[in-house]
Amino acid sequence: MTRELSFKNLLLPTDGSDYSRAAAAYGIYVAKKISSRITALHVMDVKIIQGPLFSDVAFYSGLPVYYEFLPKIEEALNKRADSILEEVRKEGEKSGVLVEVRKIEGIIEDTIIREGEKFDMIVLARRGEHFHFNAGGLLGSTAESVVRRSKRPVLITPADFKEIESIGLAYDGSGPASSALKIAAELSETARWPITTLIVSEDSANAADLARRVDEFLENYDVDNETLILRGREDKEILRFIKEGAVEMMVMGAYGRGRLKEFFLGSTTSNVIRSSDIPVLLMH
Repeated sequence: MTRELSFKNLLLPTDGSDYSRAAAAYGIYVAKKISSRITALHVMDVKIIQGPLFSDVAFYSGLPVYYEFLPKIEEALNKRADSILEEVRKEGEKSGVLVEVRKIEGIIEDTIIREGEKFDMIVLARRGEHFHFNAGGLLGSTAESVVRRSKRPVLITPADFKEIESIGLAYDGSGPASSALKIAAELSETARWPITTLIVSEDSANAADLARRVDEFLENYDVDNETLILRGREDKEILRFIKEGAVEMMVMGAYGRGRLKEFFLGSTTSNVIRSSDIPVLLMH
């Protein structure tokens, strides 16, 4: 049976950083594997133009000085954007994948989220060009903002690319996890990636019920699945599983806990994508 895949159009935000190049490699690889279309997007950050430095110039030197700089800044940003996008387009061409390119001026995370609504999935580097160590720890602020706010699935990619041969699925029975199960099944069936489903629960009866639900759902798909039931803290067990190297991509629900629990215990989602050395596909 031929099944319609949910991911037909992928958005790849790119800023030319090393992490972003790895994201481009993943985006192109996945697009080819599942026969999807891909659009590379570069956002020219308005904060560079409208930031404190140029506000100070305008205040102390007068508007004519500020506007004298503005066209040169915009010209440089446009040339840089064209160079970054052309690099991604050429990488796609090498792999036989047609990459459409777009450049937009705006606030980076807001623009990615808005443009992402037109696509089926966003492929985004864990860190970007302007990453720095702050309250966000090892997760760039743009990535965290997009994952939290976007209604679309987001594939967060690590520093280095490696081919995907199998996928892991973290399943807890929640709504986001059920969406992750469906997408994992579609990807597995299309790309022929076997699935390892991870259920972390201290309750044996609950774990058995969740495993049964996974098996029943996957009966409708031509996929190879193995289910592992583990005890412990969810994020630690998922990361331990990832570090064992059994899979090359993880699929899971995003921010399934309540905000109060998340505040006190930390978010499984954030902890996993901060520390994972494989891409993590997050579903709301």
